[in-house]
Order: sequence, then C-alpha cells, then structure tokens
Amino acid sequence: MAHDVTLIYAVLPDVDAARAIAGTLVEERLIACANILPGTTSIYRWEGEICEAQEVVMICKTSADQAVAARDRLAALHPYDVPAILELPTSGGHFPFQSWVTAETDNS
Repeated sequence: MAHDVTLIYAVLPDVDAARAIAGTLVEERLIACANILPGTTSIYRWEGEICEAQEVVMICKTSADQAVAARDRLAALHPYDVPAILELPTSGGHFPFQSWVTAETDNS
C-alpha cells in the first residue's frame, strides 16, 4: 500500500519563528517533522520596492491527507501578511519513511 507524502515549503523571518511553528505543527500531528534551513537570502518585490532579506526555509513532511490542514495552520501561525507557503506532492520515496510520516500525522 502506498503512503502519499506531501512536502510543505515555507519561508519564515528567523529560526525562532520556524521552531515555534514547527513545534506546534508536530504537537498537533499535522506534520511528522520539519527541516529548518537558516541563511537564506531572499530578493523580492514588495509594495513596489525591490527588497532583500535574510530568512529561513522550512520544509515540512506530512501525509497527503493532512496537507491542507497543515498548510492552513502554518499560514495562521505565520507572522507575514503574505507568507510563502507551497504544497509539493511527492512521487515515490522510501516506503518505511512514508509509512512513518503517515503514522505520525494520523489523528484518528
């Protein structure tokens, strides 16, 4: 039996915000785990100005069944007005890992 895993990619202002959100999402069983990757330089246009900021990338692993709930909760906890959050469905993977993700996000 296949276990569909979704990655949720998000950008946050700092490690503290990423840790707090990741901890909440794991505690609520919306994600199995998160990787927090500091040191990202983002260059973007915001309100007509070109901006550059140091940010943090967070990659969350969740089941396909929990992806929407995890994304919505992450957005609600996120400090930005327009947070960068993307759902990335996966194709294949290491079955024991996929099974673990599915078990960790089972709220039944």
